Amino acid sequence: MSTAMGAALRRIQLGNALSAFGNGFTVPFTFIYVSQVRGLGAGAAGAVLATFAVAALFVLPFTGRIIDRRGPVPVAVLGTVLAASGSLGLGMSGSEPVVIAAAGALGAGMAVVQPALATMIVWCSTTATRSRAFATQFFLNNLGLGVGGLIGGLIVDTAHPGSFVRLFAIEASMFLVLGAVISRVRLPRAPRMAKVPLRSEAGAPASGWRPLVADRAMVLVCLLGFVMFFACYGQFESGLSAFAVQVTRISPATLGIALAANTAVIVLAQFVVLRMVERRRRSRVIAAVGAVWSAAWLVAGVSGLVHGHHAAAVAAIISTYALFGLGEAMLSPTVSPLVADLAPDRMVGQYNSAFALVKQLALALGPAIGGLIAGAGAYGLYIVMLVVSSLAISVTALFLGRRLTPVQEIPLRHSRVVAQSVQGVPVGERITA
Repeated sequence: MSTAMGAALRRIQLGNALSAFGNGFTVPFTFIYVSQVRGLGAGAAGAVLATFAVAALFVLPFTGRIIDRRGPVPVAVLGTVLAASGSLGLGMSGSEPVVIAAAGALGAGMAVVQPALATMIVWCSTTATRSRAFATQFFLNNLGLGVGGLIGGLIVDTAHPGSFVRLFAIEASMFLVLGAVISRVRLPRAPRMAKVPLRSEAGAPASGWRPLVADRAMVLVCLLGFVMFFACYGQFESGLSAFAVQVTRISPATLGIALAANTAVIVLAQFVVLRMVERRRRSRVIAAVGAVWSAAWLVAGVSGLVHGHHAAAVAAIISTYALFGLGEAMLSPTVSPLVADLAPDRMVGQYNSAFALVKQLALALGPAIGGLIAGAGAYGLYIVMLVVSSLAISVTALFLGRRLTPVQEIPLRHSRVVAQSVQGVPVGERITA
């Protein structure tokens, strides 16, 4: 990696960490703020959370093509301004229509920033360094969210609405800081793995959604992304929390400890895990994540069976969240870099946006389905569904491995071979062993 690429990447990572820090001030308290502090009720609070997802689903289908045509920097800066206006609007508004409109601006802005930042990281990294770059981003995101949430908990006071206004003002300012930092980034085009370019029927390089849908490896990655976010992140704020409180019968305070354990595992284990997985096949690492999460859901089920033994139940539910953290740490240097390495040079933004869109769909459907099953009290069915979903991750990942080239599977080991491919070494070889 060149000096210019390294400097640009450090700026991007710094801005991203500060943005996550600001986001951490509000994420745990948005529902309480809208429903109780502003007195708009749980229905309005639910509508606000749904608006985040709907706004993201609305803008993401168009974001990727704009990134590829205009570059990721102006798109990311525009997204930070939009997100900052939405965050400040949430803090200042008192009526339901204005709160929902502000949530839409915040959700759309954050959705735009996500694939733009991912594309910037791709441009500032090489095939061999990309896993470490995305692992660092994930580490800083979780560290920033955790520290921001901790400080926000010390500031917030439900009896004083002004304390919540301060939280949203801090979040808005951090978005603007992110925009200012990345606006000064000068992006070098990173050397990327050699690929056979996708072409349309007329012979010109293809663009838009058609070549992406025709890329079977990318379709499988999107399917994996949907199941992963449905079976993990999509359950944190709905079904899993309800299961922990109602079936395992732990207190909300203990649930907070379990969430802290999830973050702690990610922060403490990320770079240890990175060293373990970066020289291994990506498809097998993803398959291992499915096994880890299957174990996590089984442990959660056990916690409900032993709720009469409080200490054992608490240990089991905390272990569940810790196992999810381990799986997340394994995925961060694996999936996002794989999306980047699958993308043709002129479609990096489109591929990143497509994967972000799939994640948002899972994050919208996951809480809804988990909440419905939890509301019906069918917790046995709930655990079985998620164990099966996690095992499906493993099976799909192993099938994906058959469609990946050696460089896409183990980039650190094969990056030198790819560098030679420009001089005539074939690049289309698939791994069969």
